[in-house]
Amino acid sequence: MPENVAGFGDPSAEVLADAAAAFGLLASSARLHIMWALSQGESDVTHLADRVGGALPAVSQHLAKLKLAGLVRSRREGRRQVYYVDDPDIVTVVRVMVGQLTVRSHQAHAAVTRLPGTGG
Repeated sequence: MPENVAGFGDPSAEVLADAAAAFGLLASSARLHIMWALSQGESDVTHLADRVGGALPAVSQHLAKLKLAGLVRSRREGRRQVYYVDDPDIVTVVRVMVGQLTVRSHQAHAAVTRLPGTGG
């Protein structure tokens, strides 16, 4: 009998396919950086491009893919299109994953600098 997680049995094939598609989109470091930035607050494409260090057309294309997949939404403010993540669960997933990997990276770096002969 499959073990339940949070009271749920095995997910359906449709749910797994949807999750794989979402993770597939987040497998791009550029799109993940955009999602990380948007998890911190809404932004227009110009500010996002500056923040993530991407070319404006490339960031626009990434946003279009994320929007089409339902991971990002937008609204018009005057002449600007403002993008945001309207799903707190996606924000949580991105923050937890990036946050945990950042902590691990810092821990690994600290361990290396403490090794004899490394100046630590």
